[in-house]
Amino acid sequence: MDKYRESLQSYINKAEILIEALPYINQFHGKTVVIKYGGNAMVSEELKNAFAQDIALLHFVGIKPVIVHGGGPQIGRVLDQMNIKSEFVEGLRVTDEATMDVVEMVLVGQVNKSIVNLINQHGVRAVGLSGKDGKTIMAKKLLYTKNSEKEGKAPEIIDIGKVGEVTKINCDAIYHLQQGGFIPIIAPVGFGEQGETYNINADTVAGEMAEALQAEKLILLTDVEGVIAEGDLVQQLTKLSIDTMIQSGKISGGMIPKVQCAWKAVAAGVSKSHIIDGRVPHSVLLEIFTDMGVGTEIIP
Repeated sequence: MDKYRESLQSYINKAEILIEALPYINQFHGKTVVIKYGGNAMVSEELKNAFAQDIALLHFVGIKPVIVHGGGPQIGRVLDQMNIKSEFVEGLRVTDEATMDVVEMVLVGQVNKSIVNLINQHGVRAVGLSGKDGKTIMAKKLLYTKNSEKEGKAPEIIDIGKVGEVTKINCDAIYHLQQGGFIPIIAPVGFGEQGETYNINADTVAGEMAEALQAEKLILLTDVEGVIAEGDLVQQLTKLSIDTMIQSGKISGGMIPKVQCAWKAVAAGVSKSHIIDGRVPHSVLLEIFTDMGVGTEIIP
């Protein structure tokens, strides 16, 4: 009898978890959630499978996930194999013609299709796109300006090659896929007015995609807990607190563009943005379906 009661209690505990998720399932049913997928969550087999399970569950409860993925480490490995040197300017990959060919080959032909295959194995139907497909991501050359005030120099524009910034998101192909019950998996490769190909930061594309789709949520998976200040996780940020923390140096480096794109999406109508730890199994479900959530939340 004791074993029976123990088993029964474990099932009751599982039921309570489902009950906690119920109001969130109701709130987000039929809504679009844009998720930037990258970092360790794309490398560890355990985390890859956990992510795919999360996306399948979102789909089956009526939420519409749209995935934008990165692929920096994979690109770096192929460039090394081809003896093409990787160069970076303050975190941005310098992308000449040869590097752009590799970026497109790896992101669109390798990484994108592996994610599609992974998610398809969990009982749903995913379709891979690059920004060129359906004219989904239009872009222009990013004019990168280096701030050299600390060195006593005037700001200078640095040519970092075929790195782009989004000028327009065309959602038609995504809407058609969603209406057909498919999950769009998008590689952040855009195209210019003259047919040029551009490598675009995946966080930026995810933010622009969330804006264009008027998504309910934007979730950025990272390799840290979220925004950390003085050793502690900052659970919630507003525009004022973001500006203050950047000015004080509490937010720095690669976290700056993440919080800026997350805030920009919120300012454009996305209900909430989240920067969460992709190293935690099922972090997407924990963020969406639990009272506590995980990571840092950016609100209006």
